[in-house]
Amino acid sequence: KMINGGIIDNWACVSFSRMRPEEVHRFCCDLIQMCNMTGMSVNPRPLVDNRSASPNHIENALRDVYRRTTEMLGKQGHEKQLQLLIVILPEVSGSYGKIKKVCETDLGIVSQCCLPRHAARPNKQYLENVALKINVKVGGRNTVLERAFVRNGIPFVSEVPTIIFGADVTHPPPGEDSASSIAAVVASMDWPEITKYRGLVSAQPHRQEIIEDLFSVTKDPQRGNVNGGMIRELLIAFRRKTGQRPERILFYRQGWCK
Repeated sequence: KMINGGIIDNWACVSFSRMRPEEVHRFCCDLIQMCNMTGMSVNPRPLVDNRSASPNHIENALRDVYRRTTEMLGKQGHEKQLQLLIVILPEVSGSYGKIKKVCETDLGIVSQCCLPRHAARPNKQYLENVALKINVKVGGRNTVLERAFVRNGIPFVSEVPTIIFGADVTHPPPGEDSASSIAAVVASMDWPEITKYRGLVSAQPHRQEIIEDLFSVTKDPQRGNVNGGMIRELLIAFRRKTGQRPERILFYRQGWCK
């Protein structure tokens, strides 16, 4: 059972596999049933009919599903967008990265990819594992530290509102002299459980280890100096989520010892 089950009112499915429509339908029914059995609240009916498409037209198919679901929600008077897109991958590997880029970077929708060999004959354990992944993606919680709920709580963390940061920089491989390095910062978004995190990424000069966008100050003609950066954005997000300002900050910095 999940600690907190997420809520999904609208979802859809697209298959790039050779599975028959009835197989896709049966898999979706089994998966949604498992989500509800394990603690989530998921609408048993998809927003639009399941779609099958060729692996050669992945981007067009994803954008078409997004367009159709957006139009459907608009007709229903909702400003919400699709909450979950179940994607059954092609039998030939190599499409996962492209699907994730289109869904979560270009369109801004949560996706759950499933291999056709599992989707065609899903067992209980597989469905449970996928349900747990979906729950986290839509804001639910699967596990918490037990000590977060006892009197003394987690040492040093439970005493006062605490936010935990983690940061790292990933560099391009040797030989790629013009590629950017990528900085990433994550921060906890709940307290005292410390189970939800939000992450930000930023491109910066090649092989630069110091995180450039950690803090920033820009000049505005009306407001003067304006503070910004990833740390500020995450601190504001923490306050909005918890209703509290953090009184303690733990910052873990990976791979830098200078």
